[in-house]
Amino acid sequence: MQSFRTELENPLVEKDIIDLERKIRMFREGKIHEEKFRSLRLARGVYGQRQQGVQMIRIKLPYGKMTLNQWKKIADVSDEYSTGNLHFTTRQDVQIHFVSLDRTPELWSKLEEDNITLREACGNTVRNITGSPTAGIDPNEPFDITPYVHATFEYFLRNPVCQEMGRKFKMSFSNTDDDTALSYMHDLGFIPKVVDGVRGFKVMLGGGLGAQPQLAHLAYEFIEEDAIIPFIEAVLRVFDRHGERNSRHKARLKFLIAKIGFEAFMQLVEEEKLSLKVKTFKINTEKSESETGIESAISTKDNVEFQNWFKTNAFAQKQAGYYGVFVRVPLGNISSTVSRSLIEKLQGLVADDVRVTVNQGLLLRFVKAENLATVFEILSEHNLAAPGANSIVNITACPGTDTCNLAISDSTSISLELEKVMKEDFPELIEENNMQIKISGCMNACGQHSMAHIGFHGSSLKSAGKVLPALQVLLGGGTTGNGGGRIADKVIKVPSKRGPQLLRTVLNDYETNGLEGEYFNDYYDRQGEKYFYALLKPLADLTTLVDTDFVDWGRDEIFQTEIGVGECASVIIDLVATLFYESEEKIEWAKEAFNENRFADAVYYAYQSQVNTAKALLLDKNINCSTQHGIISEFDKHFETEFGGNIKDQILQINKNEPSKDFAVDYISVSEEFVKQAILVRETIKSTLEVA
Repeated sequence: MQSFRTELENPLVEKDIIDLERKIRMFREGKIHEEKFRSLRLARGVYGQRQQGVQMIRIKLPYGKMTLNQWKKIADVSDEYSTGNLHFTTRQDVQIHFVSLDRTPELWSKLEEDNITLREACGNTVRNITGSPTAGIDPNEPFDITPYVHATFEYFLRNPVCQEMGRKFKMSFSNTDDDTALSYMHDLGFIPKVVDGVRGFKVMLGGGLGAQPQLAHLAYEFIEEDAIIPFIEAVLRVFDRHGERNSRHKARLKFLIAKIGFEAFMQLVEEEKLSLKVKTFKINTEKSESETGIESAISTKDNVEFQNWFKTNAFAQKQAGYYGVFVRVPLGNISSTVSRSLIEKLQGLVADDVRVTVNQGLLLRFVKAENLATVFEILSEHNLAAPGANSIVNITACPGTDTCNLAISDSTSISLELEKVMKEDFPELIEENNMQIKISGCMNACGQHSMAHIGFHGSSLKSAGKVLPALQVLLGGGTTGNGGGRIADKVIKVPSKRGPQLLRTVLNDYETNGLEGEYFNDYYDRQGEKYFYALLKPLADLTTLVDTDFVDWGRDEIFQTEIGVGECASVIIDLVATLFYESEEKIEWAKEAFNENRFADAVYYAYQSQVNTAKALLLDKNINCSTQHGIISEFDKHFETEFGGNIKDQILQINKNEPSKDFAVDYISVSEEFVKQAILVRETIKSTLEVA
């Protein structure tokens, strides 16, 4: 593999990409441990697939925004490096698949020509920050949350406090109390409020989905706008220091809060405030949505198809005369060819601001009323004018066994089958926006099944010594608004091939027995979980299986479980020499940050260096601590003779001082000396053991 260079103007980005290329070469040459390399590439958006030897690339689009040129660039890159398919995700990212690892630096460089990043799209970082796609154009919003989301994205990208956390960290910003960005299922969720003329946010903390979903706690009913970024940083610092690092299944923020208690967690957050880089952070809100360049087209359309589409997929913006248009994208997949054609034909008819939505579709903005028919015709030409973009008929699904290591059974082909049921048997539900169906290929909830009114996740069953694909059925989840939500109940598990009949059974029962105007979740609560278990139990009968039940949807071969190793989790590296190398590297980063007057960043790099160093020596004695705080607390007990018993106090000076220039000088100095002394201590221990 040849050495790689870029022609990018941003030196930080160029350094990132060149470093990735260098680390790939070192990995190929056997100079980097495989697990360490995995951690590094994940933080650069490079994710292993179910298929060996190729990568999924996750492209980070803050709050789902992309310009038309960025959309075209992603399409072109998919053609050149991938399969020509773009997959929109529930986190408003774009994923492309089957990419060669060796070509990822070049791919990243091409994307950055249009200011598109892969940085921190995966790994134990702050993941893509989601936001309501209607932000800035919604008639019901108190103010536009877009500048706040973007400022948060920029502030924490490459921020040292969130580069090597114990687990991923997810945030969202909703633009109204409808909470369309789902604040209740995020580590941090924000809902805009105005109190006495002052802008701010309601803050939800510690939510999450996955195998053990947890509704978020209320952190603040109202926090002023200038305080949100300092608060986020304090939360991240506490999570970084106290969060679990050994057991990936207990490493999310929700588990830390459950372990120490919400009040204790908030107290730790309060204690971090002195050491923060900024105490307040003023966000520039002057930028406004622009409709400049929108042309008028002459076209009329008044047939049934247009009217159905208009009723369900379009809405009047707060800007008079303009409409937002939702585009329903089947399974979130759109080809590069269709993308380029759409971009060409929509140019001048929509704003240069397209949003990926949390239900894997698109939102076109600033469509003039007189252009709606033309936009409908263009979408129709590309088979993208199906109505019901936000209704129950538009089913959300993760890629599942198509590409994911963790998936147990199919989630995509079954979604198409269920959509067929909706279209053929329940056409009247095309306008039902108060119910959602969501599917994941496993329990980890990338398809958000655990907060769906009707949810499914991939599973398996055994019958007569054979394994068959199954669906775990969940009912009663959903968004209640203003930070509230419901986690769905696990009701029953059925063979996957019976999924369509199960959906018919549930909806027919609701249609028959529900009261006039009764929402599905109210009906579910009235009848109860046991009622639905009894209703669906005949579909779980394994004595009536047929041969096709042992073949998953979209497959020809007999089903077998092939679960790989997940890559979202933290990677535990117990190589002492590697840890010392990283400690020295972090000291260099601290000095670089100091020379650039980034004193808070310099201090945090020095802190990380000391923690790494302490961990290395503890591991040399086979002492494995699961949190940074545990490492700091245990070190003096085992190395008092060598270091005087004051290393804990030395390291924790980080949150007892403001990150001034003078403190940074002293802290970097003691950190560097600690690394040097620790290396000598280890060499002495090794020499003693060799002599013995």
